[in-house]
Amino acid sequence: MELTPEVNDLYRRLISELNKFGKITVEEKKTSFHIKSGAAFAGVHPRKQYFILNVVSAAPIKSARVVEQAQVSAHRFHNRVKIEKAEDINKELLGWLKEAHKLTA
Repeated sequence: MELTPEVNDLYRRLISELNKFGKITVEEKKTSFHIKSGAAFAGVHPRKQYFILNVVSAAPIKSARVVEQAQVSAHRFHNRVKIEKAEDINKELLGWLKEAHKLTA
């Protein structure tokens, strides 16, 4: 999948941070990337200037950063976060992703 240079930089930074959690696998789909540790714990949906990051959780994430949420099963939620700049990949976001990683490992 071809990414703009800006989105590619953000994506690479995210993957670099996620690799610190332990073993992850990235599956490229037609319009997104699934990031897995056992099961998928995050999804990257690229746009031209940013990407939407889908974070799996056991309960809704309560934050103004979450632009959309969906309950996908009794104990699983998808939380969508817009990633536009390097500063968006911060301690708060990485905390959510670390929990998602543990949840699906």
